[in-house]
Amino acid sequence: MRFNVLRSRCNYIALTFLLFSLLATQLKAQDRASLVKGVVQNNSNEPLPGVSVIIRNTNTNFTSGTSTDSSGMFTFSRVSSGGPYSFTFSTVGYKSQTSSGYNIKEGITLSLAIKMAATSASLDQVVVVGYGTQRKKDLTGAISVVKGEDINSYPSNNVLQALSGRAPGVQVIQNNGSPGGNVSVRIRGTNSVQGSNEPLYVVDGFPLSGNPSQLLNNRDIESMQILKDASATAIYGSRGANGVIIITTKRGKSGATRVDIETNYSIQSVTKKLELMNAREYATLYNEGAVNDGVPPRFTEADIASFGEKGTDWQDLVFRKAPMSNTSMNISGGNEKTQFSVAGSVFMQQGIIKESDYNRYSIRANINHDISEKLNVTLGTTLTNIKSNRKNSGGGNRGGTLISGIISAPPLLKPYKEDGTFTVLGTSPYPFIATVMINPLNFIYEQSDILRANTILTNAALIYKPTPDLTIRISGGIENTDDRTDMYTTTKFLNSQGVASVRSSQFRSLLSENTITYNKTFDKNRISALGGFTYQNFHNTYIEGSGSGFISDINQTYELQAARTAGIPVSSYVNSTLISYLGRLNYSYDDRILATVSFRSDGASKYTEGNKWGYFPSGALAWRVSREKFFRNISAISDLKLRVGWGYTGSQAIDPYATLNQLISSKTVFGDALYTAYAPGTRLPGDLKWETTETKDIGFDLELLGNRLTITADYYIKTTRDLLNVVALPSSMGFTSTIQNVGMIENKGFELGIDADVMKRAFNWNINANISFNRNKVLKLYSGQDILGGAIGVTAVQDNANILREGRPIGQFYGYVEDGYTDKGKIKYKDLNRDGVITNVDKTYIGDPNPDFIYGFTSSMSYKNFNFSFFIQGVQGNDLYNVSAINNTLDYGLGLNMPREVFTNHWSPSNLNPKYPQFAQNSTTLASNRFVEDGSFLRLKNIQLSYNMNVEKLGVKWLRNLQIYASGQNLLTLTKYSWWDPEVNSRGGPNSTAQGFDYYSYPNYKSITFGIQAGL
Repeated sequence: MRFNVLRSRCNYIALTFLLFSLLATQLKAQDRASLVKGVVQNNSNEPLPGVSVIIRNTNTNFTSGTSTDSSGMFTFSRVSSGGPYSFTFSTVGYKSQTSSGYNIKEGITLSLAIKMAATSASLDQVVVVGYGTQRKKDLTGAISVVKGEDINSYPSNNVLQALSGRAPGVQVIQNNGSPGGNVSVRIRGTNSVQGSNEPLYVVDGFPLSGNPSQLLNNRDIESMQILKDASATAIYGSRGANGVIIITTKRGKSGATRVDIETNYSIQSVTKKLELMNAREYATLYNEGAVNDGVPPRFTEADIASFGEKGTDWQDLVFRKAPMSNTSMNISGGNEKTQFSVAGSVFMQQGIIKESDYNRYSIRANINHDISEKLNVTLGTTLTNIKSNRKNSGGGNRGGTLISGIISAPPLLKPYKEDGTFTVLGTSPYPFIATVMINPLNFIYEQSDILRANTILTNAALIYKPTPDLTIRISGGIENTDDRTDMYTTTKFLNSQGVASVRSSQFRSLLSENTITYNKTFDKNRISALGGFTYQNFHNTYIEGSGSGFISDINQTYELQAARTAGIPVSSYVNSTLISYLGRLNYSYDDRILATVSFRSDGASKYTEGNKWGYFPSGALAWRVSREKFFRNISAISDLKLRVGWGYTGSQAIDPYATLNQLISSKTVFGDALYTAYAPGTRLPGDLKWETTETKDIGFDLELLGNRLTITADYYIKTTRDLLNVVALPSSMGFTSTIQNVGMIENKGFELGIDADVMKRAFNWNINANISFNRNKVLKLYSGQDILGGAIGVTAVQDNANILREGRPIGQFYGYVEDGYTDKGKIKYKDLNRDGVITNVDKTYIGDPNPDFIYGFTSSMSYKNFNFSFFIQGVQGNDLYNVSAINNTLDYGLGLNMPREVFTNHWSPSNLNPKYPQFAQNSTTLASNRFVEDGSFLRLKNIQLSYNMNVEKLGVKWLRNLQIYASGQNLLTLTKYSWWDPEVNSRGGPNSTAQGFDYYSYPNYKSITFGIQAGL
């Protein structure tokens, strides 16, 4: 009922806006005064938003001001005839200029086209912020900008991968290296336990429900703005606590039609191979283990000799050098009334594990059209089709999954029998080998996991300017995704009779945004005011069917009715709504004193009555000290701005219906009949409030040496209150758990970014560097109770590996501490409470997945037609929990292959201080600091050399530019981590606080790329 009333109010406000616009138009029709309009562009014919435009008539002392809109357009209406009039154009980073001597005739429109020359550093860069744009010099919040050319320089299937290391305060963690694999993004740390910790992604004004990794091609992106503090993100209210990433796609510009084409081809390979035991070492070690276990040797000397030196290298059988290609074309152009950009791309990646792949086909179109001098319409559409065959069987135990099987499979066994079928590892001639071990080729060739997805994102807006200072924007959009996953295990797979499952989900998000913006410049004062309301609805359906026991593999998942045993079908429906009111006021006095105040009120259907609405205010002040008279004589400092900000943002943190008492269906038997029953769920619904994050930020922007050196620094404190989490209940209540507002988390840190034009002559050299420090701490939990997580389920260890505890960092690793070896070569553990036995109370903090700092460094050089650049990314001080190493270094006696150092450095009477214990089956293993490794790394993320052809000498008139390039990705990694790659996060995900785990993950890859860019 409450939301029906809100919708009525929304319709009433929209009608008021419309009547206001019609009235303004009617008044204009009655006024016979003249109209002045124009467009301001830079020397590359790109529009310049936010330019201050002052009109003066010295004879009548008439003065008026306005500023250009996002298309570089400005308008003055009701200008009296006569003259002479002069126009002054100014914006930071461009040379101010005055055009004078204009006489205006009654009823005649004066049209101006202005070109502004940039100063040495073009420091007026226009930044896209929430629901608008601002000059970078006018910003009061903490915002980082990543340009499209930086994103495009890194070949990847995921635009978020290209963001890694590019902006201070932004940590991008690769969950695994599979084609189409997801990443986790954290801006200024982790804020929530129950809810998502991913930022909000806004693509061309549309807030996405997830992330854009499966939607956009890198070449489609013009820029990415990362909004980090509350003064920048509070305008997004309940979705702004984790930061906001605004993605702007390429748009057309007036002028001749341009065609830009790029194609590249990459060869990928695994970053490194694990050095595992060969056949001779394997047999020798297991013979030694048999002696230690008091059983006869597994192999004779003749057996060992017959195995040869190497045996089967299962890594070589599964990994491959795999191609990756990306071809894109963008056609753009237009005239003064209509601009367009149409693009298409084909991305194809084969994975470094055989039979894995990822293919994406996308089409994007952006159109801008001026219906009249006051009315403008824009339309943006992206359509994406994805097909991927996934081989990312993370986790596992004793070779029972693909990744664990690659490591565990014995090197002395061949992959195929003489009849061409797969060797059955668990029933080989050697009975000591674990029966659960599966030949990894089963997963490669006899199991499929195919994802097909279609995504449409469409956003349209009607923009009306009844006066030069007033803009009314009515926009709407839709995000629609249809997913289908087909999983099939053939009858040739070990012990399989054929298993099929089909999962299909449909997601739709409808958006309506209505805003009104007022911009006014008078004397030294500039005001920009924004108000509006939004409505967004989320709708999701899901269905799943399955079956097992198939006569033939021909139809796979396309004939579930042929299964001998049908699975129970599953379906679901979820619907939620978010309604918001928002407002923002920006004020500037003489470009010296800057202020921003914003407020948003969000109403979400997820919460209970009385708590549905959340309120999120923010404020910020900035002082451009360099504009003061006392500062102007310091020639070395081009610009200095001090900033301070404060505000509240939120996180919804719960799923729809979490506050309702739901009935759960089940099946029960009475007599000989099967009946459907409904009963309350096991989770008690609670009266929940929003998670709220308070952020305080202080920073400065400094530009030196004629804008050639830019330094940005920020210090922040973020405190999240009313933390939502699951709380266990006594079983006597009839419910096992509930969700409550139980905790508080703090993040605080420092960020530094530097951009420098080292040389600007025939040889140009630019460097960009950033470094970020973040410290988080759990301040409060429910009744002070710990939250255990990071469950480990391998055979050797069954335990929780991380902990949330008051006063400690989020997700800190928790376990036992080793204390050398016994005189029999068994692992000893420290008895921390000195009670004579090792129990849970002897656990302590054994590592921290949170890094001390993260950093990035980019160097770009050019000389004549050559360009050379390299990009270094690093993480320092973080730990990784190597779950993969538990079984594959300590689970002795079951035939698992292991790293070679287990063979060379284990306990024996002649080696009393080794890395590994005695090789014997009766060893005891606990979740200890042994498996925590230093995850720090420094990586040469990208290195590229390009050459720009002299197209004039080629004599091809239709060719505008031509560039060829070669690049390498992840070619060098400096790390102490022992496994495949330190950039891994097996338990990663939006809601995950279990960071830093490596649990048999699909390895990362390195690649070499060759490409060509052409402009027609």
